Amino acid sequence: MSHSVLKVPQPVIERMQSYYRSDITSQLVQGAVFQAKPQGCTITAYRSGKVLFQGKNAEKEAGRWAASAEAPAEKKTPSKKSTPSVYQPPEGIGSMSVIGSDEVGTGDYFGPMTVVCVYADKTKLPLLKELGVKDSKHLKDPQIVKIARDLIKTVPYSLLVLRNEKYNEMQKKGMSQGKMKALLHNQAIANLLKKLDGIRPEAILIDQFAEPAVYFKHLAGKTAIKERTYFSTKAEGIHLSVAAASIIARYSFLMEMNKLSKEAGITLPKGAGALVDQAAAKLIKRKGETALNQFTKLHFANTQKARQLAAKL
Repeated sequence: MSHSVLKVPQPVIERMQSYYRSDITSQLVQGAVFQAKPQGCTITAYRSGKVLFQGKNAEKEAGRWAASAEAPAEKKTPSKKSTPSVYQPPEGIGSMSVIGSDEVGTGDYFGPMTVVCVYADKTKLPLLKELGVKDSKHLKDPQIVKIARDLIKTVPYSLLVLRNEKYNEMQKKGMSQGKMKALLHNQAIANLLKKLDGIRPEAILIDQFAEPAVYFKHLAGKTAIKERTYFSTKAEGIHLSVAAASIIARYSFLMEMNKLSKEAGITLPKGAGALVDQAAAKLIKRKGETALNQFTKLHFANTQKARQLAAKL
């Protein structure tokens, strides 16, 4: 039986638990946060951050989360931090003029991946607070929409939307989601710098989804923006530019989901749980399985679950 092991941060464990919630078992495993059994795989996530994937689909399921994994312990140098100091945000970055970059939609079966970067001049930071800008995870969708509509008239930003057809085409060619994200972040930042027309930010802060070395490896052959570029997990809490970017990205994602729902003729739920499987099954019955290419990220396990449900409808 094949197996894979990843070491991931606690927020990723929480995302996994949400992603596999329809497959979580009642079995209690000592030291585990949860155990799930999607098709062809048993996944056990431990409080230590270790996640064990077992079964014929172990590599496939582990691959979904590889971009968020920490480097294997044997490859780490104990004396060094996992993120090299050159890429750690400088002290006082919260009060600087910064380009912040974030993405939305990577864990959602329906809808596109949206990447946004925002330039927040330090003189505008009090205004952003007044507009209600904060970590988007603490905002409900109606608040996101209201704040985003104010933001897009207030700050320079760049938005890129990777729709499902293109996403699936890139994924079938062997491109990982992590590489797609790196390419989109780099392009969005380049677009915004061009729009700023000579204004130089004091820093560029990317909400970290991979180690900097991995991020820049994904950009091999491209013009990678490295000067004053920093990475941090939970970057929304470090600078308002990232929080603003997340809000606009979420707003764009919601608008795209509304369009797709109208085209599908049914409300398409967010996430990747049981309700998503049911909606995808209905979509198959309405429009045929080929329609999934337009509406979904085909390589997610939801596709197989939806096929099985559709066969019973």
